[in-house]
This record gives sequence, structure tokens and C-alpha cells, in this order.
Amino acid sequence: MFESLSHLALQQYWWMIISVLGAMLVFMLFVQGGQTMIKTLGKTKDEQRMILNSLGRKWELTFTTLVTFGGAFFASFPLFYSTSFGGAYYVWVTILFCFVIQAVSYEYRSKPNNFLGTRTFDAFLYINGALGTILLGTAVATFFSGSEFSVNLMNITNKFNAAISRWETPFYGLEALLNYRNVALGLSVFFLARILGTLYLMNNINDENIRKRGQKQVLYNTIPFLVVFLTFVIATLLSVGFAYDPQTKVVFMEPYKYLHNLIQMPIVAASLLAGVLLVLYGIIRTILQQFYKGIWYSGLGTFLTVFALFLIAGWNKTAFYPSTFDLQHSLTIENASSSKYTLTVMSYVSLAVPFVIAYIYYAWKAIDKKKIDASDLIDKDQHIY
Repeated sequence: MFESLSHLALQQYWWMIISVLGAMLVFMLFVQGGQTMIKTLGKTKDEQRMILNSLGRKWELTFTTLVTFGGAFFASFPLFYSTSFGGAYYVWVTILFCFVIQAVSYEYRSKPNNFLGTRTFDAFLYINGALGTILLGTAVATFFSGSEFSVNLMNITNKFNAAISRWETPFYGLEALLNYRNVALGLSVFFLARILGTLYLMNNINDENIRKRGQKQVLYNTIPFLVVFLTFVIATLLSVGFAYDPQTKVVFMEPYKYLHNLIQMPIVAASLLAGVLLVLYGIIRTILQQFYKGIWYSGLGTFLTVFALFLIAGWNKTAFYPSTFDLQHSLTIENASSSKYTLTVMSYVSLAVPFVIAYIYYAWKAIDKKKIDASDLIDKDQHIY
């Protein structure tokens, strides 16, 4: 089946897979967002413990999705992996550190004789929720704004310096924080994660105090989210984008490139519009009514929105990882991908993705069969975080 596809078709297919995983990851960041709301939504020790146990049931799914996302990128577009993860390593090492301290916190927070104390691990969870989401969003924003790197495939023949990619600034990725569009998307992910985390907790915890506070917090976080997200979207659609000629492979600057991508790919534009509307529907109905299922509408909306943003960054003859150091060193799905044979073999493996998603759905439903309440804190059969 996949053998009959051209190399370009396989590259486009795998960019779609990457987009699906990226969209799933941003949705799953509700765990990180919820961690920044522990003391805001929970005013008593018992309320905070209910929040922690609700999030503790799901944190591994986010970590697994992040690893899967990185692994899929490595296998399908290895040149991006070596360029970004090997060059912008200050950013990626910091993100990895944020997720490591999260895992340690959930594992050891409630252990007896914990010499660091629960407050230290609570601080670690907040750092993971705040810094981790902002840096992830900032890193993804460079798909649209570009980074300063160079690529020289001939270096592979140099036994003294075989590195193909080279970062051209001494800040190794941290310079992305100096671009307002990058920061705007980073803050968008942060506030969206807080909104989704609050919506999830309102749905998963059977406690009226947490739900009442949650309604207010959804509103308080939606206002800055809309400001920074609209700033990013409008600035990006009106900006000069990074396009390439499919025949000559020459990269050039095209005015309104990302707006053109939406116009020329109406299904992607429809996904973006539907996603934004679903996010707003879940938020508005939660604020105006005693509605506790907003996570499903806003969660699906988040998936569709992020999915569309990834597609306009890589499809339609667009350089998905532009080099502002030298345009011709920019990465596209054509020059950064694995061989046709590798992508073909991996495509058969990708057929298992729906079964994995079905398993996650089944496990999720089984875990959340009963809403969390105060009785779970004294149930000896429950693992208490």
C-alpha cells in the first residue's frame, strides 16, 4: 500500500502524523496547567490533595506523548532533530529538566521521611507547569519565525568535525525569547494549559468549592490567553513567510505566506476555525453555566487548532524550520526527511496509532469511572500523591 506512494507523499503523510502528535501533546498539557492551579483552586489541604490526585492519574500520559512526539520527529525528519535538539539544546535541556522534576515530584512527594518536604515538590510541579509550557510554545513558534543555524551535509566526511548542523549564536536557542511572536505563542500555551487544566479538574473532581473557583479562573485566564494568542495569529498571518520552489528547492521570502497557506488549503482553514470556536464554546459555557464538560469541547478545539497550525507550517511548499542565518539552509519536509524506504516501513507501523489511541481512551474512561472526592483521600486501596 505505502510502497506505491511517492517520497513526497510519504513526507506529507509523516508531517501529518507529527501534527497529530503535536496537537495531542498540547491538549495533554492540561496536566501542566492544572499544576499551576493547585493552590489557586484548592484552599485547604484536602482540596489540594484532591487536585494532586486527579492530575497524578494523568501526568504519565503527557510525558509519554512528549517522548513519542520527539521519537517520531527523530525517525521521520532526522535532520530537524539533529539541528534543533542538537543546536538549541539550552531550550530542550531546560524543557527536559522541567519534565524530570515533574516525574520525581509525583513519585516522591508523599513518601514518608521526604527530606525535601512537600512544598519543594509542589514548587517543582509549578515550575514544570509554567516554564515547561512556555518554553515548548516558544520552541514551536520558531517554525514560523526561524532560528539562526547552518547546515552543511559535507561535514559528514570531515573526521574532525562531522556535525552536519551548527548553531550560529552563543545562546543555543534561548535567543528565541527575544522575539515577541515566539513569546506570544509560549504564553498562549501557558494560559491555554491553565484553562484546560481548570476545565479538567472541574470535570474530574466532585467538589463544589473547586468548581466555583474554577469558573472564575477560567475567565481570568481566558482574557490574557486571547490577547497573546490573537497577537501571535494576526502577526503570523500578516508576516513574510518562508516558502520554497518545489523544482529548484530554493527558499525565498513570500509576503503573507501563512495566510496564503490557509486560503490554499481550505480544509486546514476549516480545522483552525472549528478548533477556535470549540475552545471558545467550552470556555464560555463553563463561565456562564454550571457546565462541567467544557474540557471535552475545548480539548477537541485545542487539538484541531494546533493540528492546523502545524500543517500550515510544513505543508504547501513551506520551510517548517527556517534558517534566518542563511535561507538556503532552511529545513523543509523534503530535505529534512528520512529515506523513502524508512518512511515506508514506518508508515506501516503508524497503522497501530488508532489502536493506541483507543487504548488510551479505554484506560482514561476506566480511571475516571468515579469522580474524585474527599473519600479518595482515606481509601487505602487508592495511591495518594
